[in-house]
Amino acid sequence: MSSSLEGRVIVVTGSGRGLGREHALLLARAGASVVVNDLTEGGRGPAHDVVDEIQALGGHAVADSHSVTTWDSANKIVETALASFGRLDGVVCNAGFLRDRMLVNMSEAEWDDVIKVHQYGTFYILRRAAEHWRGRYKAGEKVNASVVTTTAISGLHGNVGQVNYGAAKAAIALMTISASRELERYGVRVNAISPVAMTRLTAGSIGGGEEVEEPDDSLAPAHVSPLVAWLLSPECTSNAQVYGVFGRQIHRYTGWTPAESAVADADWTIDSVAQALRGWPDHHDPGFIPGIPQQTVGS
Repeated sequence: MSSSLEGRVIVVTGSGRGLGREHALLLARAGASVVVNDLTEGGRGPAHDVVDEIQALGGHAVADSHSVTTWDSANKIVETALASFGRLDGVVCNAGFLRDRMLVNMSEAEWDDVIKVHQYGTFYILRRAAEHWRGRYKAGEKVNASVVTTTAISGLHGNVGQVNYGAAKAAIALMTISASRELERYGVRVNAISPVAMTRLTAGSIGGGEEVEEPDDSLAPAHVSPLVAWLLSPECTSNAQVYGVFGRQIHRYTGWTPAESAVADADWTIDSVAQALRGWPDHHDPGFIPGIPQQTVGS
C-alpha cells in the first residue's frame, strides 16, 4: 500500500460503483486516503461497501453520501475530506448518469438533471476545492494539488441521442482548460479524461443497445484508473490536458482548430461568402473516435 500517492487525500465523486469505484480502490492501494462519495438517501449505500473493501486492504477511506448537484451539498464533500483527514490534495470529478433521448423528445427534466450532475457537479466541487487550495497558498504553503475531471466522447465528438450529456461533457472539457490556467499559479493542476469503459451505466449503449452480461475485459473500468492515479501524483506535471483512454490505449486531445480558411480583399457579402466556402465540407466530420463506434439510442 505504498507509492507516490502515500499520504495524499483524494475525493472521488460517484465512486460507489463503476469507474469511480475502480479509481478509489487503486488510489487507496497506491497509498492515498480516499473520500468515497456516492449519493445515498438514508442508510448504508455503495460508498460504504467500497470503504469496507479499502479498509480490508489496509487502506484509509471514509464514505460520503452528499450530492454534487447543489452548492451546499457539494461543499460538504470537501468538508468531509478536511474533517476526516485534515487536508485535501486531489479531486476526481466522476459522478454522472445518462438520460439519453432524441432531441425532439427530450424533456426539460432530462436536460436539467444531466446538466446538474455533470456540469454543475464538476463546477461546485472544483470551486470549493480551489478555494481551499488558494487559501493554503496565500498562507504561505507550497501547494501541489491535482484535479481530474471527466469528459466523454459525446462531448468531444458529439453523438446522436445525447444532446444533454454531450453539452455537459463539452463544457467540462473547456472548464478544465480554463480552470487549469487560473489555478496553476496556486500549485494546482487540472486535467480531463475521456474514458471508454463497460459499466452498469454504459452497458446498453456500448453494446449497441443490448445489455451485456459478460463485458469485454478490454473495456473494463480498471484499465482507466492508472491514468487517473498518475494525473493525481505529485510527480506528474501534466496540466490543461484532455486524454482519451480505453483498454491499453491513451490519446491526447487538442481543442478546436481551424480546418479551412478564407480571407477576403474587401468586406464580406453574401455572394463572396458563398464563393469562398464553395467546396468546403458541408457536413460535420467527427474525426477520429477511439475505441468504439458512435453510440446510438432510440427515440
